[in-house]
Amino acid sequence: MFSGSIPALVTPFAADGSFDERAYRDFVEWQIAEGSAGLVPVGTTGEAATLTAEEHFHIVGVCVDQARGRVPVLAGAGSNDTRVAIHNIKAAKAAGADAALMVPPYYNRPNQEGIFRHFEAVAGSCDLPIVLYNVPGRTVTDIAVETVARIAHAMPSVIGIKDATGVIQRVSAQRAACPEGFEQLSGNDDMALAFNATGGIGCISVTANVAPRLCAEFQAACAAGDYVEALALHDRLFALHVALFTDASPGPVKYAVNKIRPDFPKALRLPMTWPSDASQRAVDAGLAAAGLA
Repeated sequence: MFSGSIPALVTPFAADGSFDERAYRDFVEWQIAEGSAGLVPVGTTGEAATLTAEEHFHIVGVCVDQARGRVPVLAGAGSNDTRVAIHNIKAAKAAGADAALMVPPYYNRPNQEGIFRHFEAVAGSCDLPIVLYNVPGRTVTDIAVETVARIAHAMPSVIGIKDATGVIQRVSAQRAACPEGFEQLSGNDDMALAFNATGGIGCISVTANVAPRLCAEFQAACAAGDYVEALALHDRLFALHVALFTDASPGPVKYAVNKIRPDFPKALRLPMTWPSDASQRAVDAGLAAAGLA
């Protein structure tokens, strides 16, 4: 269902802090025109933690409506409360999403049995496909390889994983342990080359917000087995990949998007802020290295 370059979409806010639907629809349209293979609304990069539940699934619905079936929509829907996660996956389905992207419970830090039981309850509540999102750097909860495999074998609606652990060996370990066809997507742009070379099939990307065509071309080269071209594109984008995390995300990526598309709103919702001067300089250098400025 998901492969290639899939942007984790930033969410535009008007000067008064409200969701800017017109800017979002324009942005989604641009992403599709530039070759993005899927869309992830209201994930971490989309400032989901600052949205109300009503806003969250309204934005999912807007993304689905604008995409019009041309690419699949993978809606952020996780929670550290299993009951809320069940509500979220049902709301994502009602909004028209093709699948739900779900982190394991964060902050309360369940053990591996608790993680399994959480996803068992969520998957049992709704038939919407689920992509696991393992990002222990944010959740402080790591889905062990053995638990990923246990979930994948027990729950057919869990179709893949966004792996942001930063541990390349996991791609091979999970490929060996999970059912054939289990989709592995990188959660780190700077590691996507190695991730794909060891069995991944795409990236849920921050950089694709800024450079969607280059990211799509990079993923297409990987899919074709042309790792000479893929390496050249990786090298071209590498400084930008790094620069987009020189301050708290999504500050740098919103700054970068505004540089590429000056009509895109600059606003973030607290506690997220505009990036520092040093971060802005790094992004400017990354854009120049990629040939985008």
